[in-house]
Amino acid sequence: MKKLLIALLFLVAGPAYSQAVDSVTQAPFAAKKWFETFAIRGYVQARYNRLLETNSKLSCEQCDRSWGDKGGIFLRRARLIFYGQLHERLYFYIQPDFASSVSGSTSLNFGQLRDAYFDVSLDKAGQYRIRLGQSKIPYGFENMQSSQNRLPLDRSDALNSALSNERDLGAFLYWAPTAVRQRFSRLVKDGLKGSGDYGMVGVGAFNGQTANRPELNNQRHIVGRFTYPLVVGRQIIEPGLQAYTGDYVVAKEQLSAGVKSRKDLSYPDQRVAASFILYPQPFGVQAEYNVGRGPEFNPRTDSIETQGLHGGYVLLSYRLRYKQQQFYPFLRVQYYDGGKKHERDARSYTVREAELGLEWQPFSSFELVAMYTLSSRRFEDFQLSDNKQRGGLLRLQAQINF
Repeated sequence: MKKLLIALLFLVAGPAYSQAVDSVTQAPFAAKKWFETFAIRGYVQARYNRLLETNSKLSCEQCDRSWGDKGGIFLRRARLIFYGQLHERLYFYIQPDFASSVSGSTSLNFGQLRDAYFDVSLDKAGQYRIRLGQSKIPYGFENMQSSQNRLPLDRSDALNSALSNERDLGAFLYWAPTAVRQRFSRLVKDGLKGSGDYGMVGVGAFNGQTANRPELNNQRHIVGRFTYPLVVGRQIIEPGLQAYTGDYVVAKEQLSAGVKSRKDLSYPDQRVAASFILYPQPFGVQAEYNVGRGPEFNPRTDSIETQGLHGGYVLLSYRLRYKQQQFYPFLRVQYYDGGKKHERDARSYTVREAELGLEWQPFSSFELVAMYTLSSRRFEDFQLSDNKQRGGLLRLQAQINF
């Protein structure tokens, strides 16, 4: 009887022991649930630009559509970001914006896609990545820098005129050693206003018509960028070089009736730029300059022609910290002479502008920016002739981060 009981105990305990061992060894390889593979974050920006305004005709279509006459309280951005590591070698990023406007419509706050891409790592460390989809084109430090982190309320005309919304559909190869990738990440997380991780080297091809616009020819734009954040004592300095080339097709809906243009509406679109950044520890300097050629309206001939362009900016900043609060006083001056290919008739510009501002972060999820702008802008197309506006205005922005 005793032997029978012992045998029964072994029969019951044996399978239980075996199952416990299997569960321990298999647990690390269990697949993640769908909601464990991604995260959500975002930010919202609300602006008002009419305080101390001296000229209601002064405006900047690409900068901020609430500049000037009838500009009221305005949602500049309202973005949700979905991102995650689906596999050790596969990362995805999707960012819609719900504060967009549609060309030709008086309505605001339409949903529009900003980013939708995935990164495929070619090695386990993720030093080599291929990015496919709609994303930022690796051209310019300020263009790469998120508006969530940037000090001035808008990007400079000189660099940003290259790419409306900084994005397009394309395929890119990025490379950076692990240590440099970690440095890119810290420059953002530590409040130093970094640009994010777009590799030390980035090369690729993209459509060339800018984001959310159809391709209008059978040629790709080619782009290349090199940048390296150097640690020099207690400072971090990041020089960079970038260039792109391609043919841009002016869309028919961009043309005024009567304006002259090439029959195929295709124009060379080429630029090269240099960048220099001294991160604010506590004093910072950010400077960029680009030269090139592209389509531009010529008011003397009422035609869109291939013309040269050049311009850049210098941004001086200082970082002050008091307990949990952060203050960033800044001054930026910029100059640009050239066309904006994505505006009506490839509108011609000459911009001279100075901006003095202060960003205050009482805590990480809230920011307030006050910035006074002195601007001289000549912007002409077939419908706007001999149009030069000067003035000043105080601009305010509140931003929440979540």
